[in-house]
Amino acid sequence: MSMAFPALTAVHTKSARRDATTIFFTFIFPLVFLLLFGTIFRGQAVEASGRSYIEYIAPGVMTWGIANAAVFSIAFALMQWRESDLLRIVRMTPASTRSVLSSKLTVTMGIAAIQAVLFVGVAMLPFFGLRPASSAWQAIPLLFMGVVAFYAVGAIIGAFANTAEAVAAISNVIMVPMAFLSGSFFPIDMMPSFLKSIAHALPLYYLNDGVGDAFTGSATAASFATNMGVLTAFALVFGVIAVKVFRWSND
Repeated sequence: MSMAFPALTAVHTKSARRDATTIFFTFIFPLVFLLLFGTIFRGQAVEASGRSYIEYIAPGVMTWGIANAAVFSIAFALMQWRESDLLRIVRMTPASTRSVLSSKLTVTMGIAAIQAVLFVGVAMLPFFGLRPASSAWQAIPLLFMGVVAFYAVGAIIGAFANTAEAVAAISNVIMVPMAFLSGSFFPIDMMPSFLKSIAHALPLYYLNDGVGDAFTGSATAASFATNMGVLTAFALVFGVIAVKVFRWSND
């Protein structure tokens, strides 16, 4: 890691704190979905499993919010840095591609941790009634790897999209259908079998499944290893692609 890493991390941190729009969509927007779906399905149970809806909805909306923030943060940043020629300037310094991407990832990890704490705290209010099991700590490594995987997805999008409209369009086309198919907004047990098959090909499904099992205490060593292993594989593949397609300028 070069000496540029701490300086770039500090810059990213200040930028994140000053952007009111990013703060809203990172912290407030996902809570709106929790309030919406939590109110609609309050006190109800999923017939197929007997578990309450909140046990599905709270972890699912949380993981979607964290994954969504990871994708958009780096995708918009790379597009804006190239448009303003900031990356061209950074390229003339000792900073490497790894320093640029890893410093932003570090800030994204910190934001994800705040998101998780805030979201779980709200979901545990009596109105929603989430009661995490003692195994909830298992969600931490899953969320860590999930952030890496979706950050890499965002870096790929940011490498190709040259306008804010393109970043928003591509990111939403990927993340919105994935959220519904992966069970973020309603239990995957309610889906037809062919949609369940599609869900198993999506990284968000394994993040939802692993975090949900951790919060309900239904995780086994095998299921945890599977979810963690698949997320790691996605992170490695997307990460390699992100580094390969990284661009310093739009030229």
